[in-house]
Amino acid sequence: MRNINKIILHTSYTPAGREHDVNDIRAWHKAKGWKDVGYHYIIKIDGTIEQGRPLDNIGAHCRGENQGSIGICYIGGMSANDRTPEDTRTEAQKTALRNLIHSLDLVFGGLTVHGHNEFSNKPCPCFNVSEEYLAYR
Repeated sequence: MRNINKIILHTSYTPAGREHDVNDIRAWHKAKGWKDVGYHYIIKIDGTIEQGRPLDNIGAHCRGENQGSIGICYIGGMSANDRTPEDTRTEAQKTALRNLIHSLDLVFGGLTVHGHNEFSNKPCPCFNVSEEYLAYR
């Protein structure tokens, strides 16, 4: 298993309320020439957690940070009119994300949680990760 020390949170940059799944994101990433979906987990609007890349495979979700991280992406992140970045997480997504982070921290221990925006000039994941996941900082 890889040496994992952090979780990096992402958004799919899709309009609020428009459902997508791991197969959609896999197709988008493969169209870019990637081997597979770049994230390890996808959280759908209803809170369903889907497996992306296996955890023992390095992700392709955050340039320069993939080696020791787990990438988690929630579906949404754009306003309903698809014009502005926005925190569109449903309560089900928030609950699933908290539970997934907690479970991964139990397995790997000592994980820190970050937004993609901490490593890139992007608004992703469109909410303040450090405020919400202070316990994992």
